Amino acid sequence: MSNRAAPPRHFSMIREFQLADFFTLGNGACGMASVFLAMLYVDTGQQLHFMWAAAMAPLALVFDVLDGRIARWRRQHSALGRELDSLADIVSFGVGPAALAFAAGMRGGWDAVVLIYFVCCGVSRLARFNVTAERLSAGADKVAYFEGTPIPTSVVLTAVLAVAAWQGALGDSLPGGAWAFGPWRLHPLVLLFALSGTLMISKTVRIPKF
Repeated sequence: MSNRAAPPRHFSMIREFQLADFFTLGNGACGMASVFLAMLYVDTGQQLHFMWAAAMAPLALVFDVLDGRIARWRRQHSALGRELDSLADIVSFGVGPAALAFAAGMRGGWDAVVLIYFVCCGVSRLARFNVTAERLSAGADKVAYFEGTPIPTSVVLTAVLAVAAWQGALGDSLPGGAWAFGPWRLHPLVLLFALSGTLMISKTVRIPKF
């Protein structure tokens, strides 16, 4: 009798996914859709595309909340699920909002620096959460608190941009206008992204997790 292991089946990784993992992928899919819609807005200038891009963030948040609840309900927690969640979050709540801000008109050199900083803070925040989750949970099913604001709080930023779009205040009409510093421009509105990123990487800000 042969002791050779059976060859892996087609889509074997997908077959191993838990129900919660598919909701996590729904989160990431919303983030990618937001990026595409933001690009489409830049190309066409149609406000509807921008509004749909902004709407993807709260929809991603729904998937993000549901995947955690389903995992706890089914008692199916895994390292794979945690990594999937972080990767989906950085697309939906990091790259997505940054792309939306760029599409809205924050395209100055300093704007780009701030938006890159924002995304890097999100990546760092999620990486720190993954390596400290076990310590912070202290044997419980979930962590007791977040160090720094959770990255899904960036839905507030997309809401601000959606309101600006609704009022026709995009591009050259962005609230606060634009400032010139050296060779580049900065839109004051982008400082909200700087604040959000800084709060995410803070170790002194602790948010209880319910």
